Amino acid sequence: MSVLREQLTQDMKACMKAGEKARLLTIRGILAAIKQIEIDSRETPTNDQVLAVLNRLVKQRKDSISQFDAAGRQDLVDTERFELDILQAYLPQGLSDAEVDALIVQALLDSGASVPSDMGKVMALLKPQISGRADMTQVSARVKALLAG
Repeated sequence: MSVLREQLTQDMKACMKAGEKARLLTIRGILAAIKQIEIDSRETPTNDQVLAVLNRLVKQRKDSISQFDAAGRQDLVDTERFELDILQAYLPQGLSDAEVDALIVQALLDSGASVPSDMGKVMALLKPQISGRADMTQVSARVKALLAG
């Protein structure tokens, strides 16, 4: 069992004992998503797969927050933000903008990319280093801007 999944299981038990129903519901949702991967692949998920699930759930929460905010549903925005905070607590420490920029510059140098059509090469180098530690949409936009200008 992955270390992250074990931590989630321990936290679920602690929430049950403490009576933290909202946090418990969120952690159970995470574990259910992880269990679905286990069922689909018939293998125990690795830490990387668990991180991918967490990143997907974070992205869903961010999308929901923007949609609920646009609709004026502050009650739902608050719920999604609460869940987002819990999800982000399990993700590795994020990279600063300066660290992301340094990794992008290094990937540009390593790949020899100079035109926008080389973006795939750069992103292939960046993804293993940045995935789960920075928003890949923003990273992609930065790479595109550097290659275009």
